[in-house]
Amino acid sequence: MAVRLTYQTGIATTIQFIAVSVLNFMSGIYSSVNQCISSNSSSSCVGDVVLQIGYFLVITIWFGALWLAGFAAQDRRSRRISQLLIMGEGIVFLIGLFGLMHHKQSILPLIISIFEVATSIWIAWLAFRLIRAKGGRVRVRSHVRHRKSSTKA
Repeated sequence: MAVRLTYQTGIATTIQFIAVSVLNFMSGIYSSVNQCISSNSSSSCVGDVVLQIGYFLVITIWFGALWLAGFAAQDRRSRRISQLLIMGEGIVFLIGLFGLMHHKQSILPLIISIFEVATSIWIAWLAFRLIRAKGGRVRVRSHVRHRKSSTKA
């Protein structure tokens, strides 16, 4: 039984928030440990750790704001909030694309960029469907097939 999300931007942004936070936390730990092992200076190690913590906080706050916008768009079915969510996900898409084009030799930033691009497209599509529904219910469009009537004489 597959779960189909038709308008649940809140659930989609929750998945994005948790996964991106965990992946960036792992990337920050890997980067900090690698910097501390390879450098002879303890000041560069401490500086890298502080920088990684700051970077992680900024990313967490940004994706937390998108998470709140996703739930607000889902609950209120607001056109304006959905548009803001699409713009925020557009920024995530561009940053993910930049990461894909300029990835380092490490695989973790590449995975993060791919995930950011994929989830931003997915969430923007869900928000677009909310806009198209104009505050109403999001429905899957299906074509009605008419059967030929058989006449028995």
